[in-house]
Amino acid sequence: MTSSITATTTAVRRAAHVGLAAAAALLLAAAAPATAGSSAGSGHLYLMVTTGDGDSGDTRGTLLLCDPPQGHGRAAEACDQLDSVGGDIDALQPADVYCPMLYAPVTARAHGQWNGRPVEYRQTFPNGCVMGARTGAVFALES
Repeated sequence: MTSSITATTTAVRRAAHVGLAAAAALLLAAAAPATAGSSAGSGHLYLMVTTGDGDSGDTRGTLLLCDPPQGHGRAAEACDQLDSVGGDIDALQPADVYCPMLYAPVTARAHGQWNGRPVEYRQTFPNGCVMGARTGAVFALES
């Protein structure tokens, strides 16, 4: 019985993630202007942070738009940081901070576009402090 409940819970969570991604895509299609030339730093990313290894746990998400910055509590800062690395989240410079050696994994995911190029990112960090140090304002989502 417990196995059946766990499988059902996992399936419901996965369906919710797919639904959120589909809703974000529809919002992007409706909100994105149809222009051939985009300005530097124009991008949109659907960002999600999941407590745990990414397959289960509490998930927060938002749509970050960068022309103009909106949809995120620190949109302007996140857009500036992404602009400085051409939208490559892996290229963000880590902050010089000390984080506790506490294992409380969080998984950060992003998908969308930056200057017309697709962005796909997924990384599991040992805790939120390490995630913040490595990704700056990008995944600083309100809880």
